[in-house]
Amino acid sequence: MDVMPQQDPESRRPSQPSPEGPRPPHDATPGADPRTTPGADPYVMPAEGATAVPPPPPTLRTTLRRAAFGAVAAGVLLAGALVAVPDGKDDRPKEPGPVERAEAAATAGSPASLSDLTALIGDRQKWVEAHPADAPSWATLGSAYVEWGRRSADAAYFGRAEEALKRSLEARPGERGNGEAWVGMAALANARHDFLAAKRWGETVRKQDPKTWSVYPVLIDAYTGLGDVKAATEATEKFGELRKGVPALARTADLYRGQGWREDALATAREAADRATAPAEKAEALHRLGELAWERGEPEEAVAQFDAALRTDAGHHASLAGKARALVALDRTDEAVAAYQSVMSKLPRPAYALELGELYASLELDGDARSQYGKLAELLEQAKAAGVDESVVQARYESDHGDPAAAVELLRGQWKKQHRSAAVADALGWALHRAGKSEEGLEYARQAVDTGVRNASYAYHLGVIERELAQYGPARRHLEEALRTNPAFSPLDAPKAREALETLGEPPPGGPGDMQPPPPPPPPPPPVPSPEPKREAGPEPKPEPKKEPKRESPKPEAPAPAPSQTAPAPSKAAPSSPAAVEADSSKSP
Repeated sequence: MDVMPQQDPESRRPSQPSPEGPRPPHDATPGADPRTTPGADPYVMPAEGATAVPPPPPTLRTTLRRAAFGAVAAGVLLAGALVAVPDGKDDRPKEPGPVERAEAAATAGSPASLSDLTALIGDRQKWVEAHPADAPSWATLGSAYVEWGRRSADAAYFGRAEEALKRSLEARPGERGNGEAWVGMAALANARHDFLAAKRWGETVRKQDPKTWSVYPVLIDAYTGLGDVKAATEATEKFGELRKGVPALARTADLYRGQGWREDALATAREAADRATAPAEKAEALHRLGELAWERGEPEEAVAQFDAALRTDAGHHASLAGKARALVALDRTDEAVAAYQSVMSKLPRPAYALELGELYASLELDGDARSQYGKLAELLEQAKAAGVDESVVQARYESDHGDPAAAVELLRGQWKKQHRSAAVADALGWALHRAGKSEEGLEYARQAVDTGVRNASYAYHLGVIERELAQYGPARRHLEEALRTNPAFSPLDAPKAREALETLGEPPPGGPGDMQPPPPPPPPPPPVPSPEPKREAGPEPKPEPKKEPKRESPKPEAPAPAPSQTAPAPSKAAPSSPAAVEADSSKSP
């Protein structure tokens, strides 16, 4: 679907002179005598007089002078010929301008640089002013506004995007082939974190034309935000079928990462980075490698990848935030603070403001932390005014630094809107725990970890909740998992995780009870051989069991003190006791 119609660039250029120049009449050779030229009138006589006499041979001086003059003239003619060749006839391809580069990136499904995106917006603004009924151009302008607002964290552009997309749909409804405007509306809903609306817009386009490849990236984002892993997987596979190359590899790597398939995600992300060519596309691929390195607990590798992304595209400000996060893990806090401050001036996202505030708190810079949390509150208000839902970030702040009950209310609202991603489940479980409802929070925290995503914060939250509920075995396991995944996952929470693990102490010998099966019951003792078979002919079976215990185990009948102290007394009295003598005689066989 052609979403960016415009005038042919060749039609706007002035006509170029012909490279051959004006042709001489009758195809005559310039400077030649028409009488001696092939094809000329053979009856025309040559000129008479001095010109008819052959000239004398030139002197050596004349010959050298003519050779020098000819070389200079040839150089001048050659330079003139090079200048006269128009651009359109040059063997080298014409370098695309910023508008063409942005259009090519959009056509390929790749990100455009911010400078190229700015040029595209300016070009389309001028065009729709002169052509207000051009629906595809309005759709392109609206989609460019969405991308600019997302890449610059300026939510005010989302309002402009909505207006442009509505103008496009007024000029041509989506049912009449304006599916790109619907795709733009889906992208706008994702940017505002309204994933349910994005799903509806995207599925409408897919139902109308399943082969429209541009709808699948917005559907992937919507399904991911809703926590529908199955639908996100199917959309990713379909996108890979329709659109081969770096965009499909990038989406596949993100899918693997969300499911915890770390090796597959890394291999696919590396392939995307190797195959990327455009600077913005290359920077995005390198940024993905940096994020994967950070999640693996490899901050040195993460810094290297983020630096490479910034060298490729200095406008990729998200890589600057990732570098700041990794610098904290390397204990290079002064550089981290400077990087965070720089990115906040270029890409003021609420999540980055919260990270910087917690970094200040970990450094015991309480005044700076409070100021940063105040900046976070301003950003949240601006986002709300622009229709952007930042409930998850706000709830994270409230859970740890504000009112946990307010965080629970915010996240319950997200859950009711079917926003059930791993991020929402983790935040809701932690908010419930902080609000004193650990039993209920346990289920949500488990759901976040059970998705398989390797997120150290999720494992830490679950471990703390389990420790609160006296589930010490699982708590120890998940706290160890958090620190094993990324030992420096948070400047505030990582030290708390180590402290909690030390408090739990070492597991009992043999491992925690929940990790090992119960020991098998001991085998029954072998039966004690009985002398009954030797006397089995006796007709009375009842007296024998009574006699057997007395004869086989005489100790139960002698509960007296130890034999070493009392045994001699009975032995001396036995001969003088008739009763004893009778008893002995009755017991004898």
